[in-house]
Amino acid sequence: MNGNVYFYHQWSEGGIKKSKYLRGEEIAGLTEQIELRKKLQKELAEIKMEGKAAPESQTGSLRCTLMHKRVEVVEFHLDNETGFIQKIGDVFEPEHLPVGVGMKRGVVDRAALNGWWTDRSIPASRSGVREAMETLQVTDTKMLLIRCFGLSLSDQYWIRPENADLNWENINFFDNDFSDDIGDVLFGADKKPDPLNFSSPDNTSDGNLKKRWKIIDGKRCLVKGGSNPYRQQPLNEVIASEIMRRLNIPHVPYTVTWNKGAPYSVCGDFINKNTELVPAWRIIQTKKQPNSKSLYQHFVDCADALGIPDVRAFLDQMIVLDYIIANEDRHLNNFGAVRNAQTLEWHGMAPIYDSGSSLGYDKSVPMMRDGSEVICKPFKKHHEEQLKLVSSFDWIDFSALADVSEMITEILSDENAKDYMDENRIRVIAELTGRRIKNLETLAKSKTYKQTITTDDEVGKNIAASY
Repeated sequence: MNGNVYFYHQWSEGGIKKSKYLRGEEIAGLTEQIELRKKLQKELAEIKMEGKAAPESQTGSLRCTLMHKRVEVVEFHLDNETGFIQKIGDVFEPEHLPVGVGMKRGVVDRAALNGWWTDRSIPASRSGVREAMETLQVTDTKMLLIRCFGLSLSDQYWIRPENADLNWENINFFDNDFSDDIGDVLFGADKKPDPLNFSSPDNTSDGNLKKRWKIIDGKRCLVKGGSNPYRQQPLNEVIASEIMRRLNIPHVPYTVTWNKGAPYSVCGDFINKNTELVPAWRIIQTKKQPNSKSLYQHFVDCADALGIPDVRAFLDQMIVLDYIIANEDRHLNNFGAVRNAQTLEWHGMAPIYDSGSSLGYDKSVPMMRDGSEVICKPFKKHHEEQLKLVSSFDWIDFSALADVSEMITEILSDENAKDYMDENRIRVIAELTGRRIKNLETLAKSKTYKQTITTDDEVGKNIAASY
């Protein structure tokens, strides 16, 4: 209301809707209770589903094998109506189970495997997905996973239905072309009169912004839009890429293309047929986080235990970048590590990608100047607190950032962007970014700076669960 956000708790009591205003100190506790309720409701639904499980002929389940490239990992039964994993059968190669999916007393954790499987599907919160589902005539995005055998351009997992004559070489999207039909529908196209070809990696793309995969000049590329009212995220991706290039931070380069007056970011797939991306969210599932340990330290400990190299140096770079661009959406599912899909050897942390929800992308000029509305992830709620996690600033060449304000002004002043950006907005974005760089330089030169790892100002424990 009037540019401010207020929180209310609403519930029904005796058929009557009630509402209560929440004070600041009440919000975090209630949020945790709601997340716990959701988790318990999900577990209860799984228990009920397991208790009601009937023979295959009655439930209409699909028996299949989870494959990791050519490796048979585990058998399970998928419900044909919901895409939910009903039952787990034989385990063949437990070391090839998805990261974060463990075993209890020799049995695969079905809830964890269902969580991993659900994470592969398009989120229901994706822009335009409801309309797309109506066009595709599916009731749950998990059903699209089955139609494309769970294939992705981020890893090498897929499902092979029982008695299906399928092999990795003939169906993977790294070597074989894929259909544009699903991507077209997700981007708002009407359904074609001909039957749709569901063989597409768009069925396994995450995130809330409109996106699709395209083969451009023989290269697999992700095309992603922006959100109203400023459609700024695609342009921000290019700005973030330029800042990382100046600081020698490993990153995924982005360009911008325009279609029907709207900007879209374009980046190449940094995963190939031999590697795979493992998000940070999966990495922290490999161990239980003690209440007394910060999320930052928990992630570092899990990564160290897995043998992922140079984790702290990567986190230093990511946290610094996110402070400079005021990134509000670096959640645990848009950074991670890369490993070899066959040997399971870790290559290291993935190059930084998906930095568009930054630079006040959805805020008016007064809100950007105020700064109190800027949120932070993945470890702390505020960027100033997250900066305390940086172990060293010695790697930063501040002279390379001298022209950042001019670079931002040039990119945002694109003639095509004039319907979304005015001169005042561009000037303020450049000005505030320059101010953050100066603040960072002052902190880096401070002789009293020391890395501080505490549980203060922690983000919610399930901050990435909805991504």
